[in-house]
Amino acid sequence: MAAVKIVVVGGGAGGLPLVARLGKTLGKHHIADVTLVDSSNTHVWKPRYHEVATGAIDADLDALDYRGHARLNQYRFEPGTLTGLDAEAQQITLAQVLDAQGQEVLPERTLPYDYLVLSIGSCSNDFNTPGVRDHALFLDSRQQAERFREKFLNACLHANHVNEPLSVAIVGGGATGVELAAEIHHAVSMLKLYGHEHLDRKQLNVHLIEAAPRILPVLSERVSQAAHQRLEGLGVNVHVDTMVERAEPGTFVVRDGDDIKADLLVWAAGVKAPAVMGNLTALERNRINQVVVDPTLRARNQERIFVIGDCAACTLPGNDRPLPPRAQAAQQMAHHAARNFERLLLRDQPLRDFRYRDHGSLVSLSQYSSVGMLMGNLKGGNFFVEGWMARMMYISLYRLHQAALYGWPRTLMLLVAGRFNRLVRPRLKLH
Repeated sequence: MAAVKIVVVGGGAGGLPLVARLGKTLGKHHIADVTLVDSSNTHVWKPRYHEVATGAIDADLDALDYRGHARLNQYRFEPGTLTGLDAEAQQITLAQVLDAQGQEVLPERTLPYDYLVLSIGSCSNDFNTPGVRDHALFLDSRQQAERFREKFLNACLHANHVNEPLSVAIVGGGATGVELAAEIHHAVSMLKLYGHEHLDRKQLNVHLIEAAPRILPVLSERVSQAAHQRLEGLGVNVHVDTMVERAEPGTFVVRDGDDIKADLLVWAAGVKAPAVMGNLTALERNRINQVVVDPTLRARNQERIFVIGDCAACTLPGNDRPLPPRAQAAQQMAHHAARNFERLLLRDQPLRDFRYRDHGSLVSLSQYSSVGMLMGNLKGGNFFVEGWMARMMYISLYRLHQAALYGWPRTLMLLVAGRFNRLVRPRLKLH
């Protein structure tokens, strides 16, 4: 009997753990032919993009190579960007792959499947605000994070040379905006150690702009207040109840109040599914392009298409709203989808409904602190954590992600290798 073709599109926080497990349980025994499709050749954990953007981590050292990982975990990797879906013919279309000079490497292709899993994440929602796409930077991909780093380091170099202040304006008081604001302060303090003698945090003006009454609006008020106080303690100018009407060169124009000028403009507000989801007419989608799924994580009215992670509109029984687009939701969906495939293909058992367990949220304020709520709905209560303990717990989340991809022996080896790198490399990526 031919192996069942399982195609997973998107190698992020959901797709990558899914193919790793399916490769080990189904691919290794030739029960399924598991293929991962991604537009990039490497994976960097999206919650760390703000650290890539400031040089706090070197993405070249931190990245996972899909081809190498595929060999170790018994799945295939197919480079490409999803452009179309034919649900009746059970095949997807991938765009041609071009090199840096625009020459074709791979032509447009179709890829057949028996089961398809969409896990292509999310991107920032600019709400069609005029000028944002032209004048602001985004952090939705590794490439965008590295573009920010290049512009940020050049702006720091210039500010140090002319001995003038450096300003950065960030729209979006969610986790990305809050963490980036703190990380910028840490980066400037580190750059002073590497020849920027005139540039320090006193010369830095970071503006964090949020339309809601408080930052981190989806988290508890206690977490929001703690983060607000710590950011202001660092010197961040926090603007709440501030609606941006448009972006102009070096300026965010706000509805009520003074315009906010800065050397670098960043947009980190709002979430929506990638634009390609709008092309998948066979699937039911909501207003932000997420695919509507049933409790088993199958796309509504589609027997052979599953959707996990940020691009899934998953409203569980007893809830009025879909699950929030968070890494822990994507990871739990991946584990559930893997178990369902094993039930379906190994034991010929029916699919089970997905159950989400909120383990809480942590927000990193760079090396200075972390704040958050732990345990979510476990044991009936929430627990506020901050400071060193919260920082250690935040770091542990990434180690758990690595363990899901590599296993604990390799994760511990990566941890040791990272410690050695700190002895011989600068504390920031400076180029």
